Amino acid sequence: MSRVGVRCCRLTLALLLAWSASRLLLGGPALLPRADSPSDACTDAAGEEILRRLCGDFAAGLAAGDMCADLCVGGLVEYKRCLYYQSGKKVMEVRWRGRPVVLKSELENLSSYRPLGPLDYQDAAGDASPLDVVLRAAPEIFCKCRYGGQAEGDRDRDRDQDEEGGAGSPPKLRPSDRKIYTRAELTSLWSLLQQDEVLQDLSAHVAKVVGSCGHFYAVEWLSAGHAWDRDVFSADGDEGEGGRGSRVHRIALSFLDMVRHFDDDFAHKVHLCDVKPENFAIRTDLTVVAIDVDMAFFQPKMEEMLDRECGGDDDCGFFDCASSCDLGARRCRRRRANTNLQVICQKIFGLWFSPTLLGAKAGLPLQVELQRAVRECSESGVGGGAGRDVHRRLFDILTRLLHEGGKSDEGRVPLNF
Repeated sequence: MSRVGVRCCRLTLALLLAWSASRLLLGGPALLPRADSPSDACTDAAGEEILRRLCGDFAAGLAAGDMCADLCVGGLVEYKRCLYYQSGKKVMEVRWRGRPVVLKSELENLSSYRPLGPLDYQDAAGDASPLDVVLRAAPEIFCKCRYGGQAEGDRDRDRDQDEEGGAGSPPKLRPSDRKIYTRAELTSLWSLLQQDEVLQDLSAHVAKVVGSCGHFYAVEWLSAGHAWDRDVFSADGDEGEGGRGSRVHRIALSFLDMVRHFDDDFAHKVHLCDVKPENFAIRTDLTVVAIDVDMAFFQPKMEEMLDRECGGDDDCGFFDCASSCDLGARRCRRRRANTNLQVICQKIFGLWFSPTLLGAKAGLPLQVELQRAVRECSESGVGGGAGRDVHRRLFDILTRLLHEGGKSDEGRVPLNF
């Protein structure tokens, strides 16, 4: 996959100025949800009640979004089931115009989000100008940019263009740019901005946002976890385009592409701290997609979270993101000790390419070479140059296995190494 040409600040400002077009395109891995209550029951009754309250906000002029009319007036959004409802986060499966989507919010109620604050509304209808919107949203936008929502190359180009007064300069509001925004639009947009959704539509490896209403946003429906595990490993035959072996190798290559993308394509690395099958899905083109990644953090946030008191290394782990204890200072080191690739090798590739699962094929030369590379990848100390070498070896072996299985067309999986 080509490096993403992301201009986070200008993109977000453009979204603010185009909000009346109704299509919100913000999203991505969220930080840890803030809890409304210690524990909630994931019941259909609770999910339907949440949507009723959302429609109440819409009817009262407090919420807006391109899904609202379909959900609350047209009857075109059908509630199906609760997927997750705990520690503040609400996730539901719905059908929108017959299409399955996942409806999500970090907090249950629109009123639970930090309010926009007093704006100098300019008429009795309670509307605000684009300038008011930009000024109020700027701190949140710049915070997002700081945590990595821009590719390094694009950031450097933008800086050069800014110095020359070129295309990288911030947009200037002219009288013709002015558009009236309602309180509902501003409140809804502000609640969505607070959910740290920074990667959506900037990465093929993150579920796409397809719509929103108030503080809830809808992402594409993708089967995750054991569902795609069964699909991948249940097919008859090991060779050829449709065989299990070919598909597993394609998916593994997409995992490698995702690792490289999260390491290199943003201003800061993205750290995946909870690697397990249910946190990933596979699209029909066999692209790996990180879904529901509540514990994915850009480098500055990762360092901040690791920086705490410790009495030993055991005090310094955060799920799959490990650090070590500086016994002299009695504080965890701010730099992560393992890598995304290392954890994926340990928890996913180690199973997929184990001799037990491969059976009779486990002794073939390329399979033995792959097992050795996965073992090396799983061990400590694969960061930096060593990590790149292991990454390259895995890519080369998997590519050769694809060719050996009769597959020479790699167009289905974005491969840019």
